Amino acid sequence: MALLEYQTRNGKGFYCGGVLINSKYVLTAAHCIKGKDLPTTWRLVSVRLGEFNISSSQDCVVIPGGRDCADDPIDVPIEAQIAHEDYDPYDVNQYHDIGLLRLSRSVQPTRFVSPICLPRGDLLQQAFVGNLMYVAGWGKTENRSSSDVKLKLRIKVTENQACDNTYRSVRVKINDAQLCAGGVRGQDSCRGDSGGPLMQALPVNRDLYFYVLGVVSFGPSPCGMQGWPGV
Repeated sequence: MALLEYQTRNGKGFYCGGVLINSKYVLTAAHCIKGKDLPTTWRLVSVRLGEFNISSSQDCVVIPGGRDCADDPIDVPIEAQIAHEDYDPYDVNQYHDIGLLRLSRSVQPTRFVSPICLPRGDLLQQAFVGNLMYVAGWGKTENRSSSDVKLKLRIKVTENQACDNTYRSVRVKINDAQLCAGGVRGQDSCRGDSGGPLMQALPVNRDLYFYVLGVVSFGPSPCGMQGWPGV
C-alpha cells in the first residue's frame, strides 16, 4: 500500500492511496491526480511506502522477550503524474479513473515494501462476481474523518447490471470497464481510500500472492449504504 502526500496551504497531508506495482511506479486513481474536487492550491509531491500507523514514529508489536518493529516508512518524491488520457474529471460516470505515478528513484523490496502482482491472461477476462476481495487504506471511518492506522475490509464483487441499476437512480452509468463490490451497511471504502487497490489473494505454485484487480474510484454518499456497492 502507498499513501499519496499533498502539499497544501496548511502543510503536507495524506489524502489518497495507491499501490506499488514495480520498483518505480505506483498505481492510483486518476481523480487523485487531477480530480475536480482537488483544490487548485494542492500539489501532489511524494509517496509513502511501508507505513501502518501514521501517528507513531515506529510501528511495533509486542512479542515474547521484546518487540518486533517494522522498518521506517519510505518517502519517495514523485517524478511524473500520468492520468489515463481519456479520464474526464467532470464526467459523473468517472470512466477511466486510473493513473500512474513515476517515482524519482527505484524502490528496493523489503519485508515491508514489495510490489503487488498485476493480472494477466485469463484474469483480465474475468468478472469476479461473487468473489471476496480486499480493500485497504487510511480513509474515513464511521467515527472519524480518517484513520491513523491502515484498515482492511473484505467485500464481495457484485453484478455490474445490478450495480448499474442502483446508480442510474443518481444518473450514473456503470460500464464493463468498471467493477462494483460491497453494498453491505457500514462496510465500505470511503473518502481518503481513493486510489487504493481492490485486491485478491490467488494461489501460484502453492503460495498465495495478492493481485490488484481494481482501484477505489467512487461510491455512495454517505459511505457504507446498504445496497450501494463501491466502484
